[in-house]
Amino acid sequence: MPAGTHADEVGAAHGDGGGGGLVGKAGSGEAGGVAGSVLPAVGGGDPVGKAGNGGEASAADSSGGGSTGAAGSGGGARAAGSAIPAVGSTGEVDVAVVEDVAGAALDELGQRFALRTEADAWSEPGRLAHMVGPVRALVVRNRTQVTRQLLDGAPRLEVVARAGVGLDNVDVAAADELGIVVVAAVGANAPSVAEHALAMALALARDLLGHDQAVRAGGWDRHPGMELAGRNWGVIGLGATGRATAHLAGALGMEVLGYDPFLGAGHVEGVERVDDLDALLGRSDVVSLHLAVSDQTRGLVDSAFLGAMRPGAFLVNVARGELVDEKALLGALEAGTVGGAALDVRVDEPPGPAGLTAHPRVLSTPHVAGITTAAQRRVVDMIAADVQRVLSGDDAVHAVGRHRRPARS
Repeated sequence: MPAGTHADEVGAAHGDGGGGGLVGKAGSGEAGGVAGSVLPAVGGGDPVGKAGNGGEASAADSSGGGSTGAAGSGGGARAAGSAIPAVGSTGEVDVAVVEDVAGAALDELGQRFALRTEADAWSEPGRLAHMVGPVRALVVRNRTQVTRQLLDGAPRLEVVARAGVGLDNVDVAAADELGIVVVAAVGANAPSVAEHALAMALALARDLLGHDQAVRAGGWDRHPGMELAGRNWGVIGLGATGRATAHLAGALGMEVLGYDPFLGAGHVEGVERVDDLDALLGRSDVVSLHLAVSDQTRGLVDSAFLGAMRPGAFLVNVARGELVDEKALLGALEAGTVGGAALDVRVDEPPGPAGLTAHPRVLSTPHVAGITTAAQRRVVDMIAADVQRVLSGDDAVHAVGRHRRPARS
């Protein structure tokens, strides 16, 4: 496999807090925000509007949905379009949240620094640039394109916080050059992504979707499924989500093979390291992807990759849709050489209704592998803490670029 990067982690080459791996971009979804309210200022001032009744957050990442209860009567989530001046604030906004990122940790951050949320600002480049221009910290998910141009237009910017783990939407090299800290919630959603990968593989192995649809239609076809215990699971990319997936597959009684040429030599608990990708593909009954998209990994799953897989094996993608040549995968499914595919991510999100989406041996979910309440709480806690550290003059703990403190000239 060519040089590449983890979808779920970032390190020396999705590296990560869990240790090593391919340098990464990508990730999974997160929690939402409620549009249209302004919260009262801390220590005085009247709100321009009122926050609505509270509710639990529903999360969204690339799939695009999600809203949270506003912090009014019991919500706990930051309302979109809200500005909360910090105690002693001069009126300038310190922190801009330009996507649907919310949670108690951000609420607490807003008590110390002037914070403004406009959850859809990412969708209008002019509005985004205007909002980001004067701030010291920028909080994004995966939709905001944090380009060199955007960074150049924000002379006070000290830190960019990615509420997630992938960095395909952040120009980290430009941030490094400008002395801006970039932080990401590396590893925060790994348990959730791993559980989703395992659930999808089990659903394919036991044809749960087919059985459910048949029974709903009045059928009762008791055809046998596949038992995964004792079979082989191949993990491509041994960063945080790859390792978490390997752990769960091992607990199911599977032998786990791992391929990651950028991790360096060494033992990964519960994983048989394999140096040759084709060897892993030929031995694995389930193959899961845990990589980021780069020029080297885009279209990795092509006709040759699929042809090297064990006949009837399953492909699970919880990383990035661009890793897969979808036309080649559809051909392999129609030819019966691949037993099934479980796709949480697609090249186009949402995808069209035809092709892979309509295939009976494809299980699809809307980029939600990392979206659980627990994972989103960890994500927001991690980035809010790092933003506070950087703005207070301390080192970021979860920096993924060159700098732990801002070094702007």
